[in-house]
Amino acid sequence: MTHPFLDLAPLTPAHFAAIEKRVAGLLATEQDVVIMQGEALLPLEGCIRGAARPGTTALNVVTGPYGQTFGNWLRDCGAEVIDLAVPFHTAVTAEQVAAALAEHPEIDFVSLVHAEAATGNTNPVAEIGEVVRAHGALFMLDAVASVGAEPLLPDAWGVDLCVIGAQKAMGGPAGVSAVSVSGRAWERIAANPQAPRHSYLSLLDWKQRWIDGGRKALLHAPAQLEMLALEACVERIEAEGLEALMARHSAAAAATRAGALALGGGLTPYVHEARDAAPVATTLRVPDGVDASALVAQALLTEPSLPLIAGGGALSKEMVRVNHYGVDATRGAVLASLAALGSALAGAGRQVDLEAARTAVRETWPNV
Repeated sequence: MTHPFLDLAPLTPAHFAAIEKRVAGLLATEQDVVIMQGEALLPLEGCIRGAARPGTTALNVVTGPYGQTFGNWLRDCGAEVIDLAVPFHTAVTAEQVAAALAEHPEIDFVSLVHAEAATGNTNPVAEIGEVVRAHGALFMLDAVASVGAEPLLPDAWGVDLCVIGAQKAMGGPAGVSAVSVSGRAWERIAANPQAPRHSYLSLLDWKQRWIDGGRKALLHAPAQLEMLALEACVERIEAEGLEALMARHSAAAAATRAGALALGGGLTPYVHEARDAAPVATTLRVPDGVDASALVAQALLTEPSLPLIAGGGALSKEMVRVNHYGVDATRGAVLASLAALGSALAGAGRQVDLEAARTAVRETWPNV
């Protein structure tokens, strides 16, 4: 028996390269783009292990759990790490980054997460990039959650290593990811004797064997289904228009925030200021006496497919996430999520106003 998922012709190097080119277009970048055959943690770790070494001094900005992970990898590479941590309910500022760079002029590497879906905040990368570029440090950005949801311009912002994944705002597969690499970053990695080589983590292998070889021979058999899904995902974004896609995510975030405030029941935005809130996900703090995990479980009883999840780790008792990204960046998904949370809160004895929440969503996101 044949099967459309199983009996596919091999993905040719030319086809692979064409998908890379379309991803580069999505980022408006002239830098080399490498599509890596794994979830975005693969290029994120590959970037750090390629660029960091003993003697590196890194400024690691921590606005959520991924920033904490980057610090661990940097230390494992032998780098001296200066963590710039800010409360998860806010965003880091360019002024804070500039102050850290001034205090430690030896810093030559900066790592930052653009949007932290786990905590619901987003950072002003354009302003931070200007500060980092003036300092002369290499700049690595995790844009996995932000790509497709808000502006992302690695070239204009001076980002040397920009990692993206397709599984959030892009609405694509999780099994492949990509990184844009500047000339400065390639030089840093090539000069690092500790950089992974002949390894699945190696960016340099892709540079030497794929890019420098004219993109004629792939390093290994590509993830066929994931690459085709990535291509379909980019085609869908091109058809909708990137600006329209970003506007849809922005509207979903604004409507969710407004609706949650109108709903009542003790729910409050976890990220205090709307300007610091990521368009990819809205995080909400539950009232005292309510367990977030139990609230989400109750909310999902009637509709398990809703984009609701409790916060991770220590946040699991106090935070609810509404993951309004990709196909869930719709007014219907926002309304249904708030209705389910309202019903669960009412069941826990909290007073809610579902009609006020619906009105706030429709007034915030009217043209649908």
